[in-house]
Amino acid sequence: MKVTVVGTGYVGLVSGACLAEMGNDVLCLDVDPQKIRILKDGGIPIHEPGLDKVVERNVAAGRLHFTTDVEEAVRFGTIQFIAVGTPPDEDGSADLKYVLAAARNIGRLMTDYKVVVDKSTVPVGTADKVRAAIAEELQARGVDVNFSVVSNPEFLKEGAAVEDFMKPDRIVVGADDDQAIYLMRALYAPFQRNHDKLVVMDVRSAELTKYAANAMLATRISFMNELALLAERLGADIELVRQGIGSDPRIGYHFLYAGCGYGGSCFPKDVKALIKTAADAGQGLKVLQAVEDANDTQKLVLVDKIVKRFGEDLSGMKFALWGLAFKPNTDDMREATSRVVVAELFKRGAVVAAYDPVAMDEAKRIFGDEVRLSYATNPMHAIEGADALVIVTEWKEFRSPDFERIQRVLKSPVIFDGRNLYDPKLPRSFGLEYLPIGRP
Repeated sequence: MKVTVVGTGYVGLVSGACLAEMGNDVLCLDVDPQKIRILKDGGIPIHEPGLDKVVERNVAAGRLHFTTDVEEAVRFGTIQFIAVGTPPDEDGSADLKYVLAAARNIGRLMTDYKVVVDKSTVPVGTADKVRAAIAEELQARGVDVNFSVVSNPEFLKEGAAVEDFMKPDRIVVGADDDQAIYLMRALYAPFQRNHDKLVVMDVRSAELTKYAANAMLATRISFMNELALLAERLGADIELVRQGIGSDPRIGYHFLYAGCGYGGSCFPKDVKALIKTAADAGQGLKVLQAVEDANDTQKLVLVDKIVKRFGEDLSGMKFALWGLAFKPNTDDMREATSRVVVAELFKRGAVVAAYDPVAMDEAKRIFGDEVRLSYATNPMHAIEGADALVIVTEWKEFRSPDFERIQRVLKSPVIFDGRNLYDPKLPRSFGLEYLPIGRP
């Protein structure tokens, strides 16, 4: 099957590469010539484990191609995936200008039947806007060409996106006509040979499903984070509480880890967008508003602990920071807690030595020539000359550090752990002051 994917970000590039892996002929379009140049030269513009091999294999097989030519892309695929960014607007709503621009290009250039698939995370009602945009362009051209608009939200975790696409839990398809459903079933058949994973519904329900899923996961995280703060005041251990409630099959263990707040490209943006969608519909979402408020507070918890330990004025102090990405196995720093922590430490006069396995270049792009931020070559290099260690991202290589060396090198042997990586007894047995979240 011939497929066009508009956008080569986390969703578009992963989708295109994985569809090619199953034998489809895929053309990925991006208006950013630098991205396409990197891809044509054999590089990958994002960090996603395993993606480089899938891309390399399918480019070599002649099934995966890249272009900046919009006309070529529209002409190429019967199925046209729109997988462009939907950044939050000033009022919290999703900005649809890139989605609608892609739709207008399709309407302006299509000459035969197309299935236009909204793969980007978009508010309820976006398919109607996409359909109207395409229809307007066709009418302006004075041509009558059939097309379908489908909602096919992605459920990919950054850091495990390839695995998620190749072995999906479910494939949600929102469509209103049989021909589109037939083609989507055919496209996804190779991904569900074990059993049928396709969940077909109306378009608006599919659009809402994506937001509802991310909002539910964000709610679990914020709920546990608030319980962690309560546990500290009550002298309880949030890790034991997590095990206690997670063992209930109605609750389960996933997304119950307390920490220093969620970030990334999805949860913060999607929670805001769903709150705005609800407000526009005259239906407030009180629980979800509390989730967002709790997360904003949680991102300051590490700073609050630092201030409580060292005072408000941190002038002359240096903090080692382990982790810049919003979570492991990605270089994505959008809405990352590290950005809040670094900014608050700067505000109080401190300097920071940071280390992250893959997000250093992204941090340099974000922070620019900030002289108060230095970059270490490894975790132990970061603690040299530092007063204390702050852990923000739960990378595997942070799980078994040399506590004896950390205790010896830090001026004030304190670890502020925003991800509860260690049994508190372990670092304390080496003479370290260990301050996790929600643990005694």
